[in-house]
Amino acid sequence: MDSPDFLFRRTRELYIQIKWLVLARAVFALVLIFSTLFFSDTDLTGQRDQSFLSLYKISGTILGLSLIYFAWLCQKKYLHILAYTQVVIDTFIVTAIVFVTGCYHSIFTFLYLLVIIYAAMLLFAQGSFSVALASSFQYGFLIQFEYLKIITPLSENQALALVVDQQQILYRVVITISAFFATAALSGILSLQLKTAKKDLKIAQEHLKRVEKMAAVDEIVSGIAHEIKNPLASLSGSIQMLREDMTPTGENDKLMQIILRETDRLRQIVTDIRLISKPGRTNAELIDFSKAIDDVKTLFDNTPDWHDRINIVTRLERDLYVFMDTVHLQQILWNLIKNAAESIEGKGKITISLYSPRHKRIYLTIQDTGLGIDKKKAPHIFDPFFTTKSDGTGLGLSIIHRIVDTYDGMIDFESIPGKGTVFTLIFQNPHSSSSMP
Repeated sequence: MDSPDFLFRRTRELYIQIKWLVLARAVFALVLIFSTLFFSDTDLTGQRDQSFLSLYKISGTILGLSLIYFAWLCQKKYLHILAYTQVVIDTFIVTAIVFVTGCYHSIFTFLYLLVIIYAAMLLFAQGSFSVALASSFQYGFLIQFEYLKIITPLSENQALALVVDQQQILYRVVITISAFFATAALSGILSLQLKTAKKDLKIAQEHLKRVEKMAAVDEIVSGIAHEIKNPLASLSGSIQMLREDMTPTGENDKLMQIILRETDRLRQIVTDIRLISKPGRTNAELIDFSKAIDDVKTLFDNTPDWHDRINIVTRLERDLYVFMDTVHLQQILWNLIKNAAESIEGKGKITISLYSPRHKRIYLTIQDTGLGIDKKKAPHIFDPFFTTKSDGTGLGLSIIHRIVDTYDGMIDFESIPGKGTVFTLIFQNPHSSSSMP
């Protein structure tokens, strides 16, 4: 699933990839020109020399197209259309090169494979298979037309039908087209794995930075919480005893109720602080992840503050388990969904996705259509006591981060102000051979 920021980052990456592709294509055109000059005859007469002249024209066309692509790229608009346009036109250019260099006997058939490979880099599996299909049609028809004498390659002296029988042609075409689709499949898989690996690496790097940052204050925070807990308990007990002995009324009773309420609030803050420093995993057990999400969703849907205006959509892969304390998992899910709901003004949608590619790691994403997170505040949202809410403690996301890290997981987020935020959590799959015990 692509979040708003994933799409933004993907567009930025696509821009860089297209820029290098345009440059590489221009360099290829120059190499083609100079190599043609080196191997061509000085006197441009005869079929062989006509093929060299055609290569000059093709090279010039490639350079012209490169300038058009570059001008389009500078606009930074419709980059996916630009990517598709380039790779499709490139298949026709390769077909033209194959035609002028011998069709069936051309040594440049491998250029189709290059186009398929960089189509996968730009457009992933869908793009690579589209280019493989286009290349197959063009190459198949090109060889068939040559065999039927509908077209005659500029560098061929004898008709193909006189040199090669139909079975050999069919065999060549089938093998070549199979290579196209095999390359598309492999390139698509590798491009998808590269995308996932880059995403995981980014999450791991950011998570590690935050862990190192939080580790420096864990001991201090834990000590402060411990020192506050005892006097707080004494204060709360003393107020309760005074209230029972004095039987206050009116303003005095109201003031004591405020003191008790605020001491309970302080006690909860102290508990949260201690949870940040030492979450513990004593009660960890195998939990059905999708069922836990369903339970929290049911609880959320029955909360009056949100069920009328927030629509939760789930896309859950079933039979995925995580080794965790049930309370901790519920705390993670509830707080992230609650934060997502609070970021939405009016009606909106929260999308929860759970999946495990090849059953190795488990990915949980929670995406909202809320206000997003300001770029200046984004680096601090996991910091203890950092909050943008008037009544918040700033501990919710810090606790979530600490719990996730305790269970060898990772958490990260990406956001575009005004469009929404997506939190991504990665956990070890206990049923995967590569998982940690």
